[in-house]
Amino acid sequence: MSEPSTGRAVSGQDEVVDLCRELIQIDTSNYGDHSGPGERKAAEWVAEKLAEVGLEPKIFESHPGRASTVARIEGEDPSRPALLIHGHTDVVPANAADWTHHPFSGEIADGCVWGRGAVDMKDMDAMTLAVVRDRLRTGRKPPRDIVLAFLADEEAGGTWGARHLVDNHRDLFDGVTEAISEVGGFSFTVNEQRRLYLIQTAEKGMHWMKLSVAGTAGHGSMIHRDNAITELSEAVARLGRHQFPVRVTKTLRHFLDELGDALGTELDPEDMQETIAKLGGIAKLIGATLSNTANPTQLGAGYKVNVIPGEATAHVDGRFLPGYEDEFLADLDRLLGPNVRREDVHADKAVETTFDGALVEAMQTSIAAEDPIGKAIPYMLSGGTDAKSFVELGIRNFGFAPLQLPPELDFAGMFHGVDERVPVDGLKFGVRVLDRFIDAS
Repeated sequence: MSEPSTGRAVSGQDEVVDLCRELIQIDTSNYGDHSGPGERKAAEWVAEKLAEVGLEPKIFESHPGRASTVARIEGEDPSRPALLIHGHTDVVPANAADWTHHPFSGEIADGCVWGRGAVDMKDMDAMTLAVVRDRLRTGRKPPRDIVLAFLADEEAGGTWGARHLVDNHRDLFDGVTEAISEVGGFSFTVNEQRRLYLIQTAEKGMHWMKLSVAGTAGHGSMIHRDNAITELSEAVARLGRHQFPVRVTKTLRHFLDELGDALGTELDPEDMQETIAKLGGIAKLIGATLSNTANPTQLGAGYKVNVIPGEATAHVDGRFLPGYEDEFLADLDRLLGPNVRREDVHADKAVETTFDGALVEAMQTSIAAEDPIGKAIPYMLSGGTDAKSFVELGIRNFGFAPLQLPPELDFAGMFHGVDERVPVDGLKFGVRVLDRFIDAS
């Protein structure tokens, strides 16, 4: 690794921005069907960065082009349980015409690194690489073994990434009891005296499903009572407009108690609209964790304007709270009715752990050391991560990709959105926190 002209050694903070930019510039768009560029180029890039500092990374290709990189760092005390730090290198597609700066440019503008993956989640990949490279260059071993995993396919459920490794290369994670990854550790500024950092301790389960209705095909000019499009449209409308009841999980209760303390008021989960409105850039994230959800996302039917089709289909993104899967499925079937066939396209479990233990204390202390008004609190993610695969190995999973964010940034809107970007200062903050966290964990 070369050094700046000043002669000062390269630090994690020095290189994290360039690492993030370079990784964004590698197009790893995941269309869910192997039609994209895949993650192989990113896996090789990551492996090169790790090999430069003495590690022996391995690349695992589950399908041509679909590749993940894994390495293990030996700790001071290898007898201790190991820590997994994982991130995905794939991203959702982006239409360049919609963006202010090209989504695969990694351009720096307005104090941010712009591009697809800037927060989901090449920022955490870069922060992890920056911290690890700095520690290995300077001979600072972690207290215990750390397994690094840079994974394919998370954006389509992880089948060709985390799931493949858990099913076929379980030995890579021998001794791992805890893990950190994405969508946690970001800040929410309450006021000048308090900034909360939301740690992900739970995530909703998923049922991505296809709905179909069979009808009788016929001529478009005829009176037709058995129209598949009509039947399906009515069912989809019922589902899309349905308001699922609020359900207070352990994680939500803990979050509301902590947020209420910070706001100086007691929060009622049954009357959250006013509270949600105060949450700014995290309102969407929190609002979606109050109940189960089912959002229609695709419709399909017919091939000609004067032909009534014999089948109509729809796709729905369904998410359920931990402990409420059976209730969710029963509600779906009641809303859809007997004439709608429902089949899963991809289904996975809900995940939840408690907000306690030495790892949580390490998160608290590392944040407080860099932000004296910062406090870590738990929350639930409405989406899903590769934690759904790693929990099968008995691993406790947390979202901890620390970022200090400006209050005005619409952080939730960055995920899969247009003009995704991450503050440069936030990346450097994350490097400092992660470095402290590794020492404390």
